[in-house]
Amino acid sequence: MSDTSRVTLEKITALCKRRGFVYQSADLYGGLNGVYDFGHLGSLMKNNIRQQWKHAITQVDGDIIFLDGAILGPQAVWQASGHIKNFHDPMVDCTSCKKRFRADDINIKKACPHCGNTAWTDVREFNLMFQTQLGAASNHSSTAYLRPETAQTIFSNFKNIFSTNRVKVPFGVAQIGKAFRNEITPKQFLFRMREFEQMELEWFCKPNQSDKYFEFWKQERFNFYTKIGVNPEKIRLRPHAQNELAHYSTQCVDVEYQFPFGWKELEGIADRGNYDLTQHAQEANKDLSQIDDETKERFIPHVIESSVGVDRLFLTLLFDAYCEEQLEKDTRVVLKLHKNIAPIKLAIFPLSKQLAEPTKQLFNEIKKHGYICTFDQTGSIGKRYRRNDEIGTPLCITYDFESQDDQCVTIRHRDTLQQERIAIDQIITYLYNYFSL
Repeated sequence: MSDTSRVTLEKITALCKRRGFVYQSADLYGGLNGVYDFGHLGSLMKNNIRQQWKHAITQVDGDIIFLDGAILGPQAVWQASGHIKNFHDPMVDCTSCKKRFRADDINIKKACPHCGNTAWTDVREFNLMFQTQLGAASNHSSTAYLRPETAQTIFSNFKNIFSTNRVKVPFGVAQIGKAFRNEITPKQFLFRMREFEQMELEWFCKPNQSDKYFEFWKQERFNFYTKIGVNPEKIRLRPHAQNELAHYSTQCVDVEYQFPFGWKELEGIADRGNYDLTQHAQEANKDLSQIDDETKERFIPHVIESSVGVDRLFLTLLFDAYCEEQLEKDTRVVLKLHKNIAPIKLAIFPLSKQLAEPTKQLFNEIKKHGYICTFDQTGSIGKRYRRNDEIGTPLCITYDFESQDDQCVTIRHRDTLQQERIAIDQIITYLYNYFSL
């Protein structure tokens, strides 16, 4: 019987380290708070997430252009975007233990949760951007910032993108890349980090189309999560109240997931209006307007943005897939990841080490067809099944002593535990059909 209620942040964190999904960055030196390295399984799974996102956004009617923008941006970009003025979080310090907290995460009328004293500073605004200097000079012209979002590289390059790709509004520009925020209190493992990866789509449209496309992308992005296996009972759409809206947004809705620590944002879908292009046009003194083919009037395109963190979605999928199942003799931990998300697609075992050579030949043949698979001959067959259950491998193939005679192998399914006998010369066709559905 499957039980997902036992999942906790501590269990997910331990599983990630034990199985090599995620490591603390600079762990050898005590770690860097809010920064993580992704191991073999984590790297494979993140790549699958990226591929599924790309597949989802490119299925819509309309052009999607891709960009891989720079991480560093000059001060002028962030001045125009409003981040230097507006990108702040409220901060408060305990003067007794010197610990720092987000003011909206703590009740300053109560004692400090770290030292038990009540000695707070005044609440003050803390800019979340990482500032640096370019080159040897140290003056205003050399000031740059690590981008706190990927969107601004799209907006600041809009003119180049539009002129070189022969597109017309409506169209989208998509980007996957790193962003950096100097979070006051990184917490909850991968949920709030200082270095993270975003998948963002900026959909440019005519001003009178923004409401239509806001509704379209709101539903399109919500549907994405059920398609990659997220439990539909644990996701919801939550509109922002007027006082929650970012400085650039006229309307916004969050896709939220019910974590063990509460409902939290997975993705934001925002109507940014023409704020960004207008700001950059004014700051750079460049014309970013377009001509309406029907009315022949000029307009600044409006933007509908969808933005999701790869790392946060990674964490969500682990929470959603984690199960503890009570079997006859023991409890198995299994990640019931969608087959397109699972880092390893199948594991291939010889029943005995005596069968290692023909099994390895089968393994090498399957790899040639592009399937990420693993070969495992260590331990009992039961232990090998458990290892692969815990990392979410959908299928396990066992080559046994009968295989030499009947030229068949046994395929075991992760979620149902059902086994079936398949002819070796039919395996590639079987796998193609299984992973194509």
